[in-house]
Amino acid sequence: MTLKAPSTFYHLHPQLGDFGLRPVDPPTDSPLLHEWVTHPKAKYWMMQDASVADVLAEHEGIEVDADHFAYMGLYHYRARFLVEVYDPAASELAGVYDPAPGDIGMHVLTAPTEKPIPGFTKGVMDTVMHLLFDGFGAQRVVVEPDVGNEAIHRLNEFVGFKPERSVGLKDKQALLSFCTRIDFERSAARGVPA
Repeated sequence: MTLKAPSTFYHLHPQLGDFGLRPVDPPTDSPLLHEWVTHPKAKYWMMQDASVADVLAEHEGIEVDADHFAYMGLYHYRARFLVEVYDPAASELAGVYDPAPGDIGMHVLTAPTEKPIPGFTKGVMDTVMHLLFDGFGAQRVVVEPDVGNEAIHRLNEFVGFKPERSVGLKDKQALLSFCTRIDFERSAARGVPA
């Protein structure tokens, strides 16, 4: 499946306001992304020892990969999070489950901050799900966070992900989870009580 990626995406969150996404520009964005992925809170990205050159190479690789996309997430027009979108059928996930047409994979990382904004990560997740369902036309979103990453499990549940099973991937033991548009619409993110 060839993913049809939007060049930019805008989302107006009812409580938090403006969110936007634009493609990562590797030469410009790599120094900032390096700060994010080497921060202790980003340990599950497994890039703690990466150099700026490593981050640049990673994103240059994504830029030329037809099945993988990276977006800089903006909040009030400032870079605040990173989103990677990929075709599970072209990833190592194809070896652990049978990807269906319309499946789209996602990774998300919020920037470290000394002044957290209440509800911000939930707003990011809501925005990302809109990007995937409205921008990419996903039928179902698949994620594979580390089984030990409790914070992301809670955020995934907030937007409607349902865990299926633990799977062994190259670098981690992952919790394979799925979210359909209906799951998202019935989630706490859309105002439906848990």
